[in-house]
Amino acid sequence: MRRFPLHSLAWPEVTLAAMMVTLPLLPTVALAQGAAAAALTRQSFVASAVRRAGPGVVTIDTERTVLVPGGGGLPRGLLADPFFRQFFGVPQAAPPSQRTERGQGSGVIYRADGLILTNAHVVEKSDRVLVGLQDGRRVEGKVVGLDTVTDLAVVQLIGAGPWPAVALGNSDALQVGDWAIAVGNPYGLDNTVTLGIISNLNRNASKLGITDKRLDLIQTDAAINPGNSGGPLLNADGEVIGINTLVRSGPGAGLGFAIPINRAREIASQLVQSGRVSHPMIGVGLEAVRQGQDGAAAGGVRVVSVMPGGPAARVGMRQGDVIVVADGQPVTEPSQLVSVVERIGVGRPLNLKIDRQGTRLELDLTPVELGSLSAR
Repeated sequence: MRRFPLHSLAWPEVTLAAMMVTLPLLPTVALAQGAAAAALTRQSFVASAVRRAGPGVVTIDTERTVLVPGGGGLPRGLLADPFFRQFFGVPQAAPPSQRTERGQGSGVIYRADGLILTNAHVVEKSDRVLVGLQDGRRVEGKVVGLDTVTDLAVVQLIGAGPWPAVALGNSDALQVGDWAIAVGNPYGLDNTVTLGIISNLNRNASKLGITDKRLDLIQTDAAINPGNSGGPLLNADGEVIGINTLVRSGPGAGLGFAIPINRAREIASQLVQSGRVSHPMIGVGLEAVRQGQDGAAAGGVRVVSVMPGGPAARVGMRQGDVIVVADGQPVTEPSQLVSVVERIGVGRPLNLKIDRQGTRLELDLTPVELGSLSAR
């Protein structure tokens, strides 16, 4: 029979004694941890964020009068032809009638004096704007200004404040994967909240097939539906980081997009000051060039069109030129060049370094207002 040292026999007793001392403490620790977890479950960060921002999220109801042509939808040219009317027995065209179109969207009060940020397409061509607050009040609003290029508008509440303003965050500090909370009134359902994450940043509107907007958007998988337009996209602290503007339907459905709040704040400031927004342009159409593509030595943006009489045309820029540096900053995407031009502004000189069939050139030009080019 094998013999064991005496101290080996004593080891289990020491261990059991230690366990008898520590085991009574385990239920207490487990209970404390369970209570903390239960508290977190009962009170989520989403509820806290929405509670802070909710009073400043509003419903915007609009009305506009539209003319309806008479004649039952027949072309005017046919109705004006007396032989057509006589042959088919069509009576003289009735005068156009009027009808009222109603729309609805969302908005967010961003200043205590009653200024609201929303989308331009929510209030464009409206004869009347009525704002609904979370506390049940219905207040008339006045459109201060709107900008269709960025799809932003500012509405002023008519009446005595102060109004429940929502804190604005910093969209430049966002990272992919951050929480995103969309608040609005989709389909007329007030104070609807959806949760997702930041799926992408700086998503250029042109990549979504939207060519008439100058926007780099926040992409999120938080549900944004009709009626959410103009409502806020919040971070986990309940601060506004974007203004919800559109949703991708059909293939790729479930993708929502918001205008970064830093950009929206700049546009709102111009609208409040002057009622309009300045959009500097140099008069070129652009596409990205990948490194080594078509013999290019480096990345950049290729000029695919030059507007006659524009700033670029006046300094000799040609179709096929590749812009590699703008104002000392390397550019690899059209949106980067647009951002540089926006920062320089109208009337200030802009230096561009270009690659023309392997030859490096420098051009100095001066951006002009978008409207002055469009009118030509």
